[in-house]
Parts: sequence; structure tokens; C-alpha cells
Amino acid sequence: MSEGTGNARQRAIEKIRKERAERGNIQVLFDELKAGKRDALSKAITIIESHREEDREPADALLSLCLPISGNSRRIGITGVPGVGKSTFIESFGMALIGNGLQVAVLAIDPSSQRSGGSILGDKTRMEQLSRAPEAFVRPSPAADTLGGVARATRESIVLCEAAGYDTIIVETVGVGQSETAVNDMVDFFLLLMLAGAGDELQGIKRGIMEMAVRMLITKAAGDNAKKAINAKRQYKAALHLYPPSDNDWVTQVELCSALENTGVDEFVDQCNTYFEHISSNGWKSRHREEQDLAWFNDAIKSELLRSFSSDPSLAEEMVKMREMIGAKKLSPFAAAHQLVKKFQGK
Repeated sequence: MSEGTGNARQRAIEKIRKERAERGNIQVLFDELKAGKRDALSKAITIIESHREEDREPADALLSLCLPISGNSRRIGITGVPGVGKSTFIESFGMALIGNGLQVAVLAIDPSSQRSGGSILGDKTRMEQLSRAPEAFVRPSPAADTLGGVARATRESIVLCEAAGYDTIIVETVGVGQSETAVNDMVDFFLLLMLAGAGDELQGIKRGIMEMAVRMLITKAAGDNAKKAINAKRQYKAALHLYPPSDNDWVTQVELCSALENTGVDEFVDQCNTYFEHISSNGWKSRHREEQDLAWFNDAIKSELLRSFSSDPSLAEEMVKMREMIGAKKLSPFAAAHQLVKKFQGK
């Protein structure tokens, strides 16, 4: 046997050993996650969120283990403009759910800097009481450059949380006016938090979301703001009559709440229970989940194609040239993309 052949065989053996070790490590991690260990869930989400190529196979293996025991939770998306009190409300809501014997996972998405890519990730600080509760798991993640105010791996993180035994998953979005349809494609219940007297400048943000909202809550409805909140409730109720009925036969309602004074939170919990009984009994929940899985599949295809395309070294030099041509107005972005795709397909 030549030295080169021997080295190649040794490398192949080492690769097999490494793959077996990785599978074993993922199985151990899955077992710990399934047992409800929060540090295992945190580690699992870190692997899922990783951009490193070496984490792709472990992430896929972990998801394959988790999927068969997932899907049994109530998925709730919560959005609203910055300053509306999302974190304060979620903490009150989460503690109320825990009081009813439930386990709550919060996937809190923080806005990222477009310049540095950094994120504050301060939701654990804002949800101090909920973060300390043994029945809760709070995970802040950066939104990065994804649309919809959600993190890149939010869908996968939901699956992991469900496999870990959490029966209510709350997704808190950035709420900066991006396409919140992304959130609706991964939750069962979409809650829109509103401010009273915020001004007409926010109407453009709210209108595109109101059609998807299962429930609207006007926050900070206490003290000097109580009268404004009552007037806002009346206006929003009138506005909802202009929207078409939902496809699950549910009528969206507008109510008031004050998380600091803990008013309206217990009523919201009751409303959630009624809603989930409604969508389970009429079959909408299962149909909606199927549609969400197809949306996830389509997004995964786009993401994988873009990753493969961007990592192709044969196209790197061509992309640099085309960027220069686009900048010089010698080539349209559409034409450049078409040429690159054709070249990629012709490999």
C-alpha cells in the first residue's frame, strides 16, 4: 500500500469516527432537550442558528429527531411598534399562563444594527421575573437581515421548544413595519399591541397587520391614558368592520390592557383558550399548520439555493464584475441575476 493510499484511508476512517461522534453527541443533546433541560435547549438553538457549514448536518439531524414529537403547542405571535410595551405584556401574560399550569417559551427577536449587525438582546433583562421562572424559557435572538421582524431560524426554534415540552410558544417580533406575514406563517394566534394616541403616522404600519390580527390590545390603558385608550378602542372597532372576515370564522376583537397594573391580561388568557378551542374544533388549526409547513418548505428551498449560489467560487469573480456594471448603469440588476442563474444552472 502506498503512503498516499494509506493517508487517504486514515482520513476516511477519521471522518467516519467524527460523524459517529457527532451523531452520538446530537443524540445526547436531544435526550437532554427532551428531558426539559434549558441549557440543552439553548445549545440546540445555537446550533440551529449557526451559519457555519460544519453545523449544518448536526442541525438537520437534531431537527429530524425533534419533529416527530413537536407540533403540540399553542403558537402565538405578538407584535407592535417599539415602545408599545411588548416585553412588559409578555412577562405578565407568561406569568399568567404559568399560573394556569403551563410551560412557556418566549422567542424574543431583537432588532439588529444594519451597520454593524449587532443586537442588544435585552429581552431577558426586560422580562426578569419570567426569565427566572423554572417553567419558562426566554431566548433573545437577533433579527439580522431577515424580513418580518423574525430571526432566520425561528421556525426551527419553535420545533425545538415544542420537543422540550413547552406547550405555549410566544414569538415576539421587532415590530418595525416590515412584512409581518412571516410571523403569521409560523403561529396560530397573531396579537397586535397598539398605543392610544400614537398619531396618524403609524397607520401605514398598522393597516397591513390588522387584517391578520386575531386580537388587538390597546396597551398602557391606565391613569391619564385611560380615556385615550377608550377612544382608540372605539375607533379601531369601527375600522375592523372594513376588513373581510377571517378564513377561520373568528371575529377579531379590540380590548384594553395595562400590564403594569395587570388589568386585561387574565381576560386575554381566557380569550386565547376560547380561540384555540374554536380553531381546533373546526379543523382550521391543522389545515393552517399544513400550509405553514409548505411555506417553510418553500422558504427552505430559496434559502438553500441562495446559499449554494453564493458559495460557488466559479461565480464569485463574475458577481464582482456584474456589481460594477450595475453600479455604472451598464446592466440592470434583473438581467445580471438572470445571467448568473443561467451560468449556475449550466455547470
